[in-house]
Amino acid sequence: MISLRNLIVFCFIASVSAFMAPATNSFVSRPSLQQVVAPTVPVTATRGQYSMMAKVAKFGVFSPAVFAAKVVLGDKELNKVRGKGIALHSQAITEFCQYIGTSTQLRSRIIKLAKTNGDTLGFLV
Repeated sequence: MISLRNLIVFCFIASVSAFMAPATNSFVSRPSLQQVVAPTVPVTATRGQYSMMAKVAKFGVFSPAVFAAKVVLGDKELNKVRGKGIALHSQAITEFCQYIGTSTQLRSRIIKLAKTNGDTLGFLV
């Protein structure tokens, strides 16, 4: 599990980094003016092949905390914690929808909205 020292370092980095502007944040990498960027080649999928292209998450208020958690916990442990958090949040939404008697379509729309909000806030970096 997380040691007390790692937890304190994580909290310190998250609290300091949360108030920094994205342009001056050390977690964000920006290409310099001297850096040459190679042109992108469009990938076409042939029959039977699928193009797997992930969406790039937005940089939000909680992005520095997520980057710090990546450094402290590692990718594998962070994905476990993130998965548990998403599962608990989806369960809470489902229980709320059952309590007020909404349809399953509305519940799925609320869960999609929660994912969009999480991306905007920077949880999905």
